[in-house]
Amino acid sequence: MRTTYITAALIAAVLCAWLASGVLHTAENAPANPSSLADQNRAQSRVDEDASPTRVRVTVMDASTRNRLIKVRGKTENKRTVTSRVELSGTIVERPVERGTVVAKNDLLCRISLEDRQVALIEAQEALNQARIEYKGAISLRKKGYNSEAAIAGAKSRLASAKANLSRRQLSIAKLEVRAPFDGIVETVHREIGDYIKPGDGCATVVDMDPILLVGQVSEADVIHLALGQPATGFLRNGESVTGPVSFIGQQNDPATRTYDVEIQLSNPDLKLRSGVTTEIHIPVESILAQKISPALLSLDDLGVLGIRTIDQNNIVNFNPIEILSDAPDGIWVSGLPNRSAIITTGQALVTEGERVDPVFQNRRTLKAESSQSEMPKAEQLPDSGATATAAVMSIDLGLSAN
Repeated sequence: MRTTYITAALIAAVLCAWLASGVLHTAENAPANPSSLADQNRAQSRVDEDASPTRVRVTVMDASTRNRLIKVRGKTENKRTVTSRVELSGTIVERPVERGTVVAKNDLLCRISLEDRQVALIEAQEALNQARIEYKGAISLRKKGYNSEAAIAGAKSRLASAKANLSRRQLSIAKLEVRAPFDGIVETVHREIGDYIKPGDGCATVVDMDPILLVGQVSEADVIHLALGQPATGFLRNGESVTGPVSFIGQQNDPATRTYDVEIQLSNPDLKLRSGVTTEIHIPVESILAQKISPALLSLDDLGVLGIRTIDQNNIVNFNPIEILSDAPDGIWVSGLPNRSAIITTGQALVTEGERVDPVFQNRRTLKAESSQSEMPKAEQLPDSGATATAAVMSIDLGLSAN
């Protein structure tokens, strides 16, 4: 029994010695933990430098001047619409216009029957003649001393009343004719010949089509950039474009949408533009530097910000937030990039911000000013080196990273 205990104790001692030797060996060979975050960053940098950089294609692009546009969804609208109404009752005896008739100012739209108004006019004329004779007689008698000042004043009052009555009769006859208030087009006729019409009833609606307006609403962020007289271009639904100055900017916003009304006045002498046509209005507000790129180059950072990946002079990847200004058939115009940018056109999805890459330039440019040929990097000849930047990004060459 005693021998068994001794054997077990020896085995336990050997196991403890073996385990202790392993712990000590591990402690001696373990690297020292970095004492600070800076030490950890330097250690990571050494690891990154030892790794082979990713090869990417790069195109150097220079910015060009481009107008920043305020785009407004709007429509065309005629400047004036007036329904000409009658002031007297009667029967319509003449209506020389139809829908679509082009009229000039004061052209006849409707005529109402004369009825007894002509008789009343003759009566007023005769009453005026009588009052005039009576007044002259009163003056003559006054000179001879047979009339008083009161009698003369009464005769003068009757003469003035007769003149006023005649004027009312003449005005009443003039109101029998309803005329166009301005040059325009008859949009609607409300009565036919023979219809009985009352004061306030419409005769015809006339629309003024020259000039015509482009109307829309702009946000409170954009309205501060607008000024009267700024040129604006409207793109109609039929593909035509029209140009005119900003003629009105609203001072009060719409409480529901918090937008401001804006109007652009257009000349329309041939009356080709119609009211109510959907229009996209472009108002240039400032000139900025921008580059035209392929939409395939756009990417998002960790916060969801839209941008473009570029490299600097040390071949380090940068992420540049951008703003899309406008689109074109062969790309989009963006702002926010440096005036001269080395844009990653192939392999942008394989790299991250801060990573060092091995760039293959597609054009003979550098990020520095092109003062001499010695500053220009050699453009490595790749199998599809003749393709444009836009075409290159459409299909990523996976062979770049393999090289």
